[in-house]
Amino acid sequence: MSNQKKALITGISGQTGSYLAELLLSKGYDVHGTIRRTSCPNTSRIDHIIDFITLHPADLCDAGSLIRVLDSIHPDEVYNLAAQSFVKISWDQPVSTGEITGLGVTKLLEAIRQVDKNIRFYQASSSELFGKVAEVPQKETTPFYPRSPYGVAKLYAHHMTINYRESYDMYACCGIIFNHESPRRGLEFVTRKITNTIAKIKNGIVDKLYLGNCSAKRDWSHAKDMAEAMWLMLQQDKPKDYVFASGETHTVQEFIDLAFERVCLDPDDYIEIDMNLYRPAEVDILLGDSSLARKELGWEPKITFKELVNEMVDADLALYN
Repeated sequence: MSNQKKALITGISGQTGSYLAELLLSKGYDVHGTIRRTSCPNTSRIDHIIDFITLHPADLCDAGSLIRVLDSIHPDEVYNLAAQSFVKISWDQPVSTGEITGLGVTKLLEAIRQVDKNIRFYQASSSELFGKVAEVPQKETTPFYPRSPYGVAKLYAHHMTINYRESYDMYACCGIIFNHESPRRGLEFVTRKITNTIAKIKNGIVDKLYLGNCSAKRDWSHAKDMAEAMWLMLQQDKPKDYVFASGETHTVQEFIDLAFERVCLDPDDYIEIDMNLYRPAEVDILLGDSSLARKELGWEPKITFKELVNEMVDADLALYN
């Protein structure tokens, strides 16, 4: 009988799921992922490893599909990264965001409980739980005050994970992950929108970058560093929730300035503010204190903010050259 560990990643085709899959493969795991059955599935982020992983059709809204997948592979670890993860869209689609990002986690936890309670479960919680922050920086004991349907749905999922851990003695834990980016970030997110539009400006494709609130402050890390954090959480003796963050806060404007500096252009010549891009309820500052994770898990981010911005700009420039 093989001692090779099996892992199931929901949301494997997303930004962080792709980095997590790479990490687990490097550690010798048998890696499985769920993918929603659509007419045109987007596997671009995992195409380079598609021959080394196994994909299964499943949906967080369909409990039966989750039970079938779990029963067919009996993974040692499940990483739940699937969600409607775009905050702006959550105001336009609050019900579906709640069903996928919130209730879907309950369906997955219940499926694990029915199939095999010994499966270790990681839930991707979010710094959006803190929303209108009660203190700066935010740590594990900071009160939650979500300011979007996405944040509220994530809060439900967070507490449901804790509830299953305490009610059924399951190894279930939540990583409260602060903003994490990479060249694989979706174009709908402001960081990738900035770097991709700059690449288009540099190549004469467009001449303006339209943005909303540039004074919002965020704690940005590389998605690759966050993937390692997730893995570390499931290797401990006991399940516990942790905050993961760089411990630095930067404004959107700082991100813009660094990105334009990379291509030797003046942002003032290209930025246009569009009030329609502001959120109905703004989250002004997110700054994480991950000292507990650094102390107990030995985790620390390896990629700096400037390195992250430069990597994203360079990758987008390469798309148009």
